This record gives sequence, structure tokens and C-alpha cells, in this order.
Amino acid sequence: MAKKAAVASKPKSPAPKAKPAPPPPAPKTDTHRIREALEAGAGILRLAPTWVPRSFLMPGRRIKLAPQDLYALGAHRGGIDERWFSSTTAAANEGAPPDEGLSYVVHQGKRMFTLRDAVATEGAKLIGGPIWERYQRWPVYSKFFDNMGPIPHHMHQSNKQAALVGQQGKPESYYFPPQLNATGNNFPYTFFGLEPGTTKADIRRCLERWNVGDNGILDYSKAYRLTPGTGWLVPPCVLHAPGSLVTYEPQWGSDVFAMYQSLVEGRPVPRGLLTKDFPRDKHNDVDYLVEALDWNSNVDPSFKDNHYLEPIIAEQGDGWVDRWIVYGKVDGEELFTAKELTVDPGVRAKVRDNGAYGLITVQGSGHIGKLRLQTPAMIRFGELTEDEVFVTHEAARQGVLFDNTGSEPLVTLRYFGPLTNPTAPHVGDHKKR
Repeated sequence: MAKKAAVASKPKSPAPKAKPAPPPPAPKTDTHRIREALEAGAGILRLAPTWVPRSFLMPGRRIKLAPQDLYALGAHRGGIDERWFSSTTAAANEGAPPDEGLSYVVHQGKRMFTLRDAVATEGAKLIGGPIWERYQRWPVYSKFFDNMGPIPHHMHQSNKQAALVGQQGKPESYYFPPQLNATGNNFPYTFFGLEPGTTKADIRRCLERWNVGDNGILDYSKAYRLTPGTGWLVPPCVLHAPGSLVTYEPQWGSDVFAMYQSLVEGRPVPRGLLTKDFPRDKHNDVDYLVEALDWNSNVDPSFKDNHYLEPIIAEQGDGWVDRWIVYGKVDGEELFTAKELTVDPGVRAKVRDNGAYGLITVQGSGHIGKLRLQTPAMIRFGELTEDEVFVTHEAARQGVLFDNTGSEPLVTLRYFGPLTNPTAPHVGDHKKR
């Protein structure tokens, strides 16, 4: 039998090699996210609500937080009676987490990073060269505070005093938005300063009586009736017991204070709230605590003339008006100012400012640049809203479009940092109209 010829087998070609999978994208850093958010908002950052409790006060229930969330942080922390705006300042509350009081930027529908981190990353681009070069931070903030009754008679330390405990002093200002003050709650009056003729010995006796009930310090002060649509400028070391109107409060970026009243509406004030921001070795030095007050300012017989504010028109156009609501200098320095912008339905207004600002709406709806503005009726704790933004220095200087697309006036409040509005009015200028 003939043998079959052997057939050489063809060598198999090797299987093609699989292409390596592309490396996963590098995780985005905060710097990437910050710049993305700035680009998406054309220099305007959306901010999440920042809620702050106070253990020694009772919430007034008018700043839109849902009633069931007033004690969302726990009854031991106290009721939530404050909302802070464009804040890079932490709240000095006992038991608070380190980010309490800090504003968070919202990007792609989520809380992404703090405004403090954005300022640290972008510096002068966000807040302007003069502020960045001098302070290396956004050195101011504003808030709503809303209480059922009055706050204890207290003062905020000066820079010199606060530096002794590693902090900064705190001048502040008040404006009472009409939109949030349909009711005045229990005591719509504020005690300011001390009556002329009061002596240091009088106040010394009050502090010595701290633990016997009411120490009587309000017997030496005067209460002023609060009117929605007006305000006050309050320097450091001046006693004040804010009343029960909802208050918009531009101020320096610090949370130092000293309570000089021992009993408020029957509730004791812990003595630790008198001494917490004074050096430890001075806590029992009553003379030191009395001398910490700016005596001449407290007993000023023209106190109202030197501190009371009424709105002054800054600029207006067809269907819109911009008013100064906070102005004046503290110890010769312009530290913060604020304006109230009202835009009628269907009107678009382009507003240019000298520098960065934090903004909150109090009425109406529309747009600011690319971002939606909507004044909420009720806010759940943790909910993201569309009523608060931070406008960067560059965007503010170029001019921002406000567009009222609603059926009622769009009303916004915006506050500015130091060195921004040197031509703002002086205290008392409202009388010249």
C-alpha cells in the first residue's frame, strides 16, 4: 500500500495581543473643582445654606428653616437661630465641628468644597488684590439672626483685646429686612450702650451680682425701638442687647463676645459667656472686665446720631434701584458695607461693583448671570437652595446681570469686604436727603 505523503502543517499565527486598558482618569483635586465651578458660573459661585445654633437663645422661626429641623443638631447644641452667608469664619460654639459656620460651594448639584478653600486657592482672583494682599483671607461675613426674644447685653472685643486670646475683634452692623419681619416677636427693641451719667462702679456692682439672678445692667441702658428697613453700626467694646427682629448682620470675620447680663427672660446666662474671650488670668478680675468697655462710646449722649442708619439710594435705572443699607467707618476704617437691590418683574439690570460680595435673596425669583435665583418658602436642614451666591472680584467689576423673571420684585442683599467702597456714605448722611 502506497504511503500518503506527509503534509507540512502551517504554523499558527500568534493571537493578537489585547490592548492595555487606558489608565483611569486622575481624581480631580479641589483646585480642579474650584476652577470648574468658577468657569461654570462665570465667576459666580452657588453656596449651600450654613446653619448655626446658639445654646443660650430661642429660635424666632422666621428665616425659612423648617420647624421640625430647628434642633437638627441636637437639643444639647441649642436651636438653630442663625444662617451665615459667604462665611470663611468658623463658629465659636462649644461642641461644634470644625466646619460649623463655614460656607460650602455647590457644584454639579453637590456640596463640593468650602469657600475658605476656594479663597485660599484662587486668592486675589476671588476677593481682589487689596483684600488678599492685606488679609490673605475673606475677612468678613454676614448672617441672619432670628430670636424669639432679646439677646443678653454684650460686647465684642477690639482687635487688641482679642489678640490676647489668639483671635480678632468684631465690629458689626444691622439691617432689618422688611420681608422677614412681618412679626416682631417678643421684644423688638435693642438696648445700646449705657445711659450718660453711668459710672464704672455701677457696672462693677452688676458684675459682682452675677449669681444672684438679674444683675440689673439694663437699668443703666436705653432701649431703642427697631424699625424694619433701618439699621445700626456697632463698633467693638460697645454694649448692645439685640432685639427680636430678624437681623441681617454684616460684620468682621470673628465670633468673639462677652455677655455682661446675667439673666434674660428668666434664663440664666453662664458666667463663662462673659469671660470666654478674655485671658484666663483675668476671668475673676472685675475691674479688668469693666475697663474692657469703650466707656466714652457707651455713655455717648448722641449715641443714635452716631450709629443709626437708614437706606440711601446708590444707583437706579428703569425698574430697579440699588440702596446703601450698611455704611460708615469704624475707627476711621471702611471695614464692610452692604446694599439692597430691588428689580421689578420683567426687568433686567446690569450692576457693576468695586469688588467681591456675598449675596442672599429675600424676595422673588430670577437669575444672576448664569445662575438661577429663587427665594424659598421653607428649607429642610441639609437641603440645597438657589438663594445664595458669592460673586468674585472680577465678575463684580465687569458687571453682573440681574434678571427678574418672576411676578414680584426680586430683592437681594449683598455685603462687601474692606477697602471696597471708599465713597460709601457716612453715618448720618441719610439726614441730608
